Amino acid sequence: MAYPIEKKLVVAVSSRAVFDLEEANQVFDTKGTDAYRQHQLERLDQPLAQGVAFPFIRRLLRLNAIYPKQKPIEVVVLSRSSADAGQRFFRSCAHYGLDISRGAFLSGQSPYPYIGAFNAAIFLSAHREDVVSATRAGFPAGLVIPSSAVEDDADHELRIAFDFDGVLADDQSERVYQEHKNVDLFHEHESARVREPHGPGPLKDLFTKIGFFQKLEAQREVEDPKYKPAVRVSIVTARNAPSNERLVTTLADWGMHAAEIFLMGGIEKRRVLEVLKPHIFFDDQMAHLESAARAVPSVLVPFGVLNAGLAENVRPSEDGAAETTG
Repeated sequence: MAYPIEKKLVVAVSSRAVFDLEEANQVFDTKGTDAYRQHQLERLDQPLAQGVAFPFIRRLLRLNAIYPKQKPIEVVVLSRSSADAGQRFFRSCAHYGLDISRGAFLSGQSPYPYIGAFNAAIFLSAHREDVVSATRAGFPAGLVIPSSAVEDDADHELRIAFDFDGVLADDQSERVYQEHKNVDLFHEHESARVREPHGPGPLKDLFTKIGFFQKLEAQREVEDPKYKPAVRVSIVTARNAPSNERLVTTLADWGMHAAEIFLMGGIEKRRVLEVLKPHIFFDDQMAHLESAARAVPSVLVPFGVLNAGLAENVRPSEDGAAETTG
């Protein structure tokens, strides 16, 4: 019987998203593929240090312990590394208790074409070209931003924060603002369409699947007042009233009512994120993430008009050779 991957919430990761591989990557950059492979094989029993996405992945996998009958979460690795070099990744997973056993090691080829094959709701990678190429191909992907904010605390709660436009929703309204650079016209545009839900953005599927667990957790809390929900979902957006109303219309259309919403209206997002302390924050603007990444693990979603220049600067190589590991 085939493994029911289509019934899981699947997150695909590169090895560099979960673990700190900068030392090994330096070997790759300076000495090449064979030296990188040998470097990893010589250190098979040395667990890798935790990377930016580690807290998010560990807490996400804990949902399988909360729902042991369904085991609803699957994390797979999609890597440019070779399978033998990837042994250190799996041994590090075992060391930290991360139940990751499936994936693909492409020996230099780009892994993003396989996102759909693994039914992934998102692909997290530290390799910019892979993430941008995946996004251009219509796959949900995020670029993990280097950050020192990777220490995991002791509680069991999983906190995820999303930007709205260009992340959860499409970027049609963002295009209106970018065309006119006028906040009042933006609000007029949104108010005139207050009953019209936004189209889905690249992470809408991830958002609604995580939201399903949040609903289950809320029901458990009703049944047992002592139960502490394990999932907390937030939206941290540059919108403010009155454009918040179309946002609420969209969430209702998606069946999402429990998300916390922070309407920043131009206030720096980091101010809220430092209090909220999400284990991962998704945004489509580096202007927001450069500050946020100093406080919380952060991911760029290179989607839409704001990232058109980034996409234009990425051209896949003719042979698909790796430029970095991961």
